[in-house]
Amino acid sequence: MRQVTLAATQMACSWDIDKNIDKAEALVTRAAEAGAQVILLQELFETPYFCLEQSTDHFPLACSPDQSQVVQHFASLARKLGVVLPISYYEEAGLARYNSLAIANADGTILANYRKTHIPQAPGYEEKFYFSPGDSGFQVVETRFGRIGCGICWDQWFPETARCLALKGAEILLFPTAIGSEPNNPELDSSGHWRRTMQGHAAANMIPVVASNRVGREQDGSTAGVFYGTSFIAGCTGEILAEAGRTEETFITAAVDLDAAARYRSAWGVFRDRRPHMYGALHTLDGKTGTMR
Repeated sequence: MRQVTLAATQMACSWDIDKNIDKAEALVTRAAEAGAQVILLQELFETPYFCLEQSTDHFPLACSPDQSQVVQHFASLARKLGVVLPISYYEEAGLARYNSLAIANADGTILANYRKTHIPQAPGYEEKFYFSPGDSGFQVVETRFGRIGCGICWDQWFPETARCLALKGAEILLFPTAIGSEPNNPELDSSGHWRRTMQGHAAANMIPVVASNRVGREQDGSTAGVFYGTSFIAGCTGEILAEAGRTEETFITAAVDLDAAARYRSAWGVFRDRRPHMYGALHTLDGKTGTMR
């Protein structure tokens, strides 16, 4: 048995960056005290979700990982608490800006810097204005508590993300998120769809999944977003092991047996029976022509 306790946090964010950091640290510390070893914070928790509208005023928030207050602070916290922390931040690299995730091992070492692969563009989610498409590729890293693979928010809607991470050897999938209301479709509540998509990733790849989302109402200019929380942890057959509500600032934990999941994954035959040479359509946009490089 190789049991690991996973955690997801969720919280509301303001433009008081120090307050956001303090709140996130308190949640991580409480989760660690409850036994969590791999703890997931939500996407871009340093500030409100600044992609509600397009504004160059937010570009100065981007910085390198060495200069990022949140990366340095939470890498130090990971070392202090002996936990693994994927740390979401707005990265500046030369003339490019990325939606990035610095993955801190339990000794505080940054093991990888993942740049979000899939960048959405929709009313209230104007990310293509702020972020270049990630060039890091999907990454799996060996941590003190197992091999983890991370995507960021929109990445979680693509089965290719989860399958690539599984093929690279991930034992745990983690998705920090910022998702809520749709300004152009106020009647739409995507929370159930959002959750079921990732439960499918867990079930199809037989790997536990952790998703952390923010809560609260945020506004930029004339656009407002209400984030619906419902962070959760799913087991290796997609079952919900722990879940949070729509508005509460909290953390959740669940213990998983990585060895048992590995045995199940091996016995089920999904990876044995794959036919990669039959999947050529995945290299195209229209399913018929061209090769995507």
